[in-house]
Amino acid sequence: MRKVEPYNTQAHLPQPLDEVKRGETIIITGHSPSIARIVSEADNRAAEICTAMERIAAFRQTMPDLTVKEILSARHEGHNH
Repeated sequence: MRKVEPYNTQAHLPQPLDEVKRGETIIITGHSPSIARIVSEADNRAAEICTAMERIAAFRQTMPDLTVKEILSARHEGHNH
């Protein structure tokens, strides 16, 4: 992870973007906390998927144990044959 000042990014944008393509994360800093983070879309998507999987696993822990018969019955409930 590399930190750059905003004026460096404005003047030399192709270089930080090339670094991001290679997997680097760029933090744009200012006088206070960081202004922005530039990450590759692939890395960002992987993090989103990981977070979603963690949320699904946590949700599953709250679900009751059901038999296959109960699941199929619930699936067919309300269907008109």
